[in-house]
Amino acid sequence: MSDASLKEMQAICRIAETGSFAQAADDLALTPSAVSKLVGRLESRLGIRLIARTTRRLSLTSEGAMYVARARDILAAVEDAEQEVMASAAEPSGLLRVNTGTAFGRYVLGPIIPDFLARYPKIRLDLGIADRQVDLIGEQWDVAIRMGQLGDPSLVARKIGESSRAICASPAYLDRYGVPKTPAELANHNCIVISGFPYLRRWPFASPEGVNLQEVGGSLITDSADVIVDMMLSGLGIGRLARLTVVQPLKEGRLIEILKDVHRIDPFPIHAIMPPGGNRSPKVRAFIDFLAGHPLLKASL
Repeated sequence: MSDASLKEMQAICRIAETGSFAQAADDLALTPSAVSKLVGRLESRLGIRLIARTTRRLSLTSEGAMYVARARDILAAVEDAEQEVMASAAEPSGLLRVNTGTAFGRYVLGPIIPDFLARYPKIRLDLGIADRQVDLIGEQWDVAIRMGQLGDPSLVARKIGESSRAICASPAYLDRYGVPKTPAELANHNCIVISGFPYLRRWPFASPEGVNLQEVGGSLITDSADVIVDMMLSGLGIGRLARLTVVQPLKEGRLIEILKDVHRIDPFPIHAIMPPGGNRSPKVRAFIDFLAGHPLLKASL
């Protein structure tokens, strides 16, 4: 509906309520001639007379009364929608659909989501976990949290932190198969990789020529970072994951970091990704601001 159509509706409804072009014009902060033009344009477009004019009074035709009744409903719905949006801006509310990978979901979001929901009690959170590229628009996600390279450049992204990756395995695996001393030796080891992100199968190492990408593989490919952690702890193989995923097992000695002297540990960004225009939503802004400023998130990274 155009702005002109709304003005026409407002004009004829005020005329119906006041019985006067002059009073309707005053209420709408317009001149009587402007109100008359609005009604005339509306009648011309519809091809029917809506107001019966005499020298002493104005009255609605039967068609005019029908139109005004429907127009009042429409104007009320528009006002309700505006009030709802303004109320939402004042206090973020409604369903917020967030998608993230298993590592970030379990080790970062999991511990801090209760704080977020306590701060914004009118927000309902739908949290999706997927270690794959998701279609934000097609699957109707409000926000996706992703680590590393960004995909679609048409999406809106805001950096909320950064992390790095570690290559590690359990003591049991290394005792049984040996500790690889060079990146090339990884070809003889069982390396567990995440599916859906081909670049994560090429592990970067420093070399005299620059960065050397070592292709790795093994008996298991999975779309879950959590599964990789569990498999490494069980002694199945070697993995390369975000440090926030393995920080506790490394501290406890249940995993051992390897090839640290040559592993290219480049910090990578963590982004909140939104569909175009999504960053203007109050509930989305509240969520991203909360993440970017939360001390536990900063400590985890």
